[in-house]
This record gives sequence, C-alpha cells and structure tokens, in this order.
Amino acid sequence: MAEMSWFTTSHWVIFGLLLGFAIAHSGLAALRPWAENKIGSRLYRVIFALVSIPFATCLIIYFFNHRYDGAVLWQLQGEAWVKPTVWWLSAISFFFLYPSTFNLLEIAAVQKPQVHLYEKGITRVTRHPQMVGQVIWCVGHLLWIGSSFMLLTCTGLVAHHLFAVWHGDRRLESRYGKTFLAVKERTSVIPFVAILQGRQTFKLGEFLKPAYIGVSGFIALLWWGHPWLMVMTAKVPW
Repeated sequence: MAEMSWFTTSHWVIFGLLLGFAIAHSGLAALRPWAENKIGSRLYRVIFALVSIPFATCLIIYFFNHRYDGAVLWQLQGEAWVKPTVWWLSAISFFFLYPSTFNLLEIAAVQKPQVHLYEKGITRVTRHPQMVGQVIWCVGHLLWIGSSFMLLTCTGLVAHHLFAVWHGDRRLESRYGKTFLAVKERTSVIPFVAILQGRQTFKLGEFLKPAYIGVSGFIALLWWGHPWLMVMTAKVPW
C-alpha cells in the first residue's frame, strides 16, 4: 500500500482560506455598528458582500477540488446506508443554514439592512441555526469523504461557527442589552433543549412559509445539479 500523506500542500491552503474567511467575516461583523454609523447600513452591507462572497466562492471551489486529498481515514461509500444518510443530513442542514429569519431584500441591501432579534421559527429550536446546520453538514460529508483534508476542513468550519455563537451573542447583548438576555434565557444553543425544558414552545405554523418552500426548492436543485457542480469546479485549476 502506498504511503498516505496526512498534510499535503492543500491542507495548509484550506487552513489559510478558512482562517482568512473567518477573520474577514467575523471582523466585518464586529465592525458593523461603527461602519454603519460612518457610511450607512446599505453601503456597509455592499462592502460586506464584496468581501465575503468572493472569499467564500474561492474557498468552496478549492474545497471541491481537493476534498479527497491527504490520508484516507475511513472509506464507507460502499455501504448501502451511507449515501441516503448523507443526503438526508445535508437536506436537514440547509433548513438550519438558511432559515426563514433571513430577509433576502435586506441581504441584497434593497431594504435597509437591520440587526434583528429573532425568536420564531428555527430560532425556537436553536438560537444559532447556522452553527447547528454546519455541524450536521460536516457530519454527513465526513461520513462520505473520510480524508484528512475533509477532517481538517470540517474542524475549521465548526470552530468558526462555535466562535460565531459567542461572537453573535456578544454583539446582540451589546445592542439589545436586557432584551437579548431575556431571549437568551428562553432559547438554547443546543437544538430543542429550551423546548424540552419548557422555556420555549414549538410552533409548526411558523415553518409553513414561502421561505421554507424556497429552501426545499434549493435542496432539490442542489440534488439535481450536484454532479454538474463538481464537473464545473473541477475546471478551475486550483
């Protein structure tokens, strides 16, 4: 058997990309109150997007093209249960990663971007749905791709999102004070804990909205276009 390389050059590149994205994304988020006061919320959102989106795009393409690099830690793709498990976990993860609490018009700066204090829909399940969604996505994809590159990538992604839990709560407390602390008391980071403890209620009706239909459509589109996406990103010489 050929010797397996744990740390190829691509491992260090993805580490640098993840670290750079985390600094840029969280750093700009921390600067939001100051920046919006200086240049306005719309211009700030445009700058945030111009930094974050190209950075994330480069990171995603590089990840796609090197996901099997390094040592093979496990190989489960031949197991019948793995593929449907990965797809179900991926689908569930997107309902956390892209909750209906996101206002697309604000993201595009068509409406004035604002900092919201949400306590409905998916945020009743967990106060930090993006972190939970990222963990679920990583669990599924680590099952499918058991490479050291994949393990490093998922470790970095989860670490960034765990930092974002602390960072996001800190920023909301700074902005909303006792109002946020009351919401924090009624919600939980770990999914369903606040509901099981009686501090929160689950309202199914809040999920019956067009935004969740949109997420479902996106999941179906991603399932259909996944092979094409792999082919297209492979054409980028990174």
